[in-house]
Amino acid sequence: GLVKENSLIKDGDKIAFIVTDRTNDVAVKFTGILPDLFSEGTGMIATGSLKLKVFHATEILAKHDENYMPKEVADALKEQGVFQE
Repeated sequence: GLVKENSLIKDGDKIAFIVTDRTNDVAVKFTGILPDLFSEGTGMIATGSLKLKVFHATEILAKHDENYMPKEVADALKEQGVFQE
């Protein structure tokens, strides 16, 4: 689903937010480090369990579009003259 805008709350390594499919919302709680691409309004995938209408995530993955390329890969391709923006 998508991370709902203005729903992200961080308290140290404890994170709470709402994930939505634009029809239904689910509260999510997670303890740990979020992926770099994780932000409000973007797609994400979580694994974990639903307890009392709150999803307790054990792993969170951030979704990127099909054009995403890690900076290190893009830089290496640029050095080889293969990658063009």
